[in-house]
Amino acid sequence: MAKAKSKWTCQNCGYDSRGYLGKCPDCGSWGSIVEEKTESSKNKTKLITQDIEESKPLLLSEISVDESIRYTTGMDEFDRVLGGGLVKGSLVLIGGEPGIGKSTILMQSCSNLSNSNLKVCYVSAEESAQQIKLRAERLNINSNNLYILAETSLEDIANKIKNLKTDLIIIDSIQAVHSNNITSSSGSVSQVRECCNSLMNLAKLTGTTIIIVGHVTKDGVIAGPKVLEHMVDTVLYFEGERYKSYRILRTVKNRYGSTNDIGVFNMENEGLVEVKNPSALFLSERSASTTPGSVIIPTMEGSRSLLVEVQALVGPTFYPSPRRVANGIEYNRLLQILAVLEKRVGLNLSKQDVYVNAVGGIDIQEPSADLGIAIAVATCFRDVMVDPETAIIGEIGLSGEIRSVRQLENRVSEAAKLGFKNLIVPKTNLPLKNEPNNINIKPVSRLIEAITSSISKKPI
Repeated sequence: MAKAKSKWTCQNCGYDSRGYLGKCPDCGSWGSIVEEKTESSKNKTKLITQDIEESKPLLLSEISVDESIRYTTGMDEFDRVLGGGLVKGSLVLIGGEPGIGKSTILMQSCSNLSNSNLKVCYVSAEESAQQIKLRAERLNINSNNLYILAETSLEDIANKIKNLKTDLIIIDSIQAVHSNNITSSSGSVSQVRECCNSLMNLAKLTGTTIIIVGHVTKDGVIAGPKVLEHMVDTVLYFEGERYKSYRILRTVKNRYGSTNDIGVFNMENEGLVEVKNPSALFLSERSASTTPGSVIIPTMEGSRSLLVEVQALVGPTFYPSPRRVANGIEYNRLLQILAVLEKRVGLNLSKQDVYVNAVGGIDIQEPSADLGIAIAVATCFRDVMVDPETAIIGEIGLSGEIRSVRQLENRVSEAAKLGFKNLIVPKTNLPLKNEPNNINIKPVSRLIEAITSSISKKPI
């Protein structure tokens, strides 16, 4: 028997070391380097792809593209973030916190796909077949083409589904599956990397679509080495607040579609229900009589325009240095906007606490929300109200100028669809090719001009 060798591997980034280190030189994390046993290649078991015929070089002109290269999941919001559906032979990674709904959305998708005469195998490494059956009954899922397999060994999984010739395989979860070629425990960097690499080869050589579920760390990122996200074709994050019923499925990486796209779902008793109009959902709890500091911002999430309410609260500070709190927007962006308001508009915020929140739990990343955030802070500070029928778009420069934004026509169309009468936009974006007749567009070039145009003439 070959002597087992040891190596020390960082469980966060996959860095290998000959000995123990308290701090990882690569990612800088403390206490993450763990000893892992490795064996000689003579003792390795048969790879799961050895029985599959190897691919051969082909001329580009010889390659034919099948029109049915994508599988539609039966859920439009899921198909949206995938770029139009699941691509044959692709490897998809979906991550999220425990209980967020990863298994639910996959079970519902499996049901829709299996009802479309596709063979689907759901491999559970964490639950028994009986537990999966109970979930399926709760979701009213009953299909003759949906196979359930409770197994943790990657080689055993491959042997048991080899003759099924499935179109889709679900692995739930990748951290609970282990390969016999690696002696370390399940969930270690070596195991996750080996299993993911074998599944990637299986997907590419057989044309089988594989979806793997990944756990997330306390920091909200998928557990395991970062190379895991580089190996797969698509990375999806399932997000949501503990005390809210809606869920957001976000695309982080997609080789077959746009990135940073989102799908919105609502968790109900019968499972996840698609939200066809997310803007209406985010604005559903908005009061008809708005208060100072409330602004509507049309923001872009991939190819989709969403209307999000941003609220600001400004008040005298009781601390040696004023507090700055940002939820749903970048903290440093808020500090920059406050600096422009002080220097270019003349608002004395140095002795004021400022709280800014994007309602609905959505994260606004793009700079086109700058103008709306600035007006929310300014109107709350002056105790005046923004016109409730006005939406605001624009990026703020350091000199107080309003810069152009991308995809303005999509934002204007979304605002008009939800009944907004006025829209404040950067002057440099005009004229528009298709301007709706039911909305009044107000072009602005300076921040002070935008603040004046947004104030409601009605009494508070």
